[in-house]
Amino acid sequence: MARLARFLPARQTIITLRLVTSSLLILSAAVPAQAEDPAAYPAHKIRMLLPYAAGGGGDVVGRLLADRMGKTLGQSIYIENHTGAAGTLGTQMVATSPNDGYTITVGGMTTHVLAPAIYPKLPYDPIKDFTTIGRVGTSSIMLVATRNFAANDINGLVALAKKGEPVQYGSWGVGSTGQFCAEILMQQTGIKMDHVPFNGIAKLAGDLLGGHISLATLDVATATPLVKDGSIKALAACGERSPSLPDVASYKEQGVPFDRNLSWAMYAPAGLAEPIAKRLSAALKEALGDDQVKQKLLALGITPQFVPGEEQRDINARDIAAWQQVAKDAGIEIK
Repeated sequence: MARLARFLPARQTIITLRLVTSSLLILSAAVPAQAEDPAAYPAHKIRMLLPYAAGGGGDVVGRLLADRMGKTLGQSIYIENHTGAAGTLGTQMVATSPNDGYTITVGGMTTHVLAPAIYPKLPYDPIKDFTTIGRVGTSSIMLVATRNFAANDINGLVALAKKGEPVQYGSWGVGSTGQFCAEILMQQTGIKMDHVPFNGIAKLAGDLLGGHISLATLDVATATPLVKDGSIKALAACGERSPSLPDVASYKEQGVPFDRNLSWAMYAPAGLAEPIAKRLSAALKEALGDDQVKQKLLALGITPQFVPGEEQRDINARDIAAWQQVAKDAGIEIK
């Protein structure tokens, strides 16, 4: 550059130097930064982006795991809550984040299994756009009723519906896991129930307690204290028996052929380096083996159950196809 300057007038030299400098800056910005050495991971804080409201079940699960995994990894894991569109907004943000291991999430049935069954234009692919770190655990949905409801189990409910009695049930929204569990029951038993969608589970539980609706589906964390104190009764568990309500028989045990696990899992953006994925997976497995973590998850109605990432990914792919068929047969779609 100095040799070039000798043959140019002073003003032109300044202009030329500025152009060359600007070009070098542009070129350096265009060259991607060298990837961090996976062996040094994690070198700084990790973000857990949760698509749930603060204080909700998914948020509590995420914070519990973040605290325990941070100790194993030697770096703090901080929480960011991004709600909206039934959890799909925050989940999309994870899918489009850098795949460097510094953004992770905890996803439930809605975000990674039911969403592709009900949203025709879902802004992410729940399989291709994520690296599955591993399963966190499984949970159930409870079919519950007021204390004076005429049925006490599935057989009683089927008999009631087949008498021609109008039966309404509430769920916490169109496309919710609760609606899917009710639809499965109807499809397998041939009964008809009218769906009453509520704006959130708190409103649904309140109207159930007030007797404004007699039958509903609730998540285990909401249903457990109400069943235990006798405010409502539980007819069946959609999924496996819950450790928090072990006396409530499952759908399958009551003759309804349904054996799908309702699972929670941890995810990162697609393309995560294998050594980093293994490090996160090992930290998750260790957290789920911690007695305090186990007890807190069980209190939320979640049975801790680690399943390696690739295996859980295959399970998700299989389950998406099954739930899509349920949605199609029931006409569940959110446009």
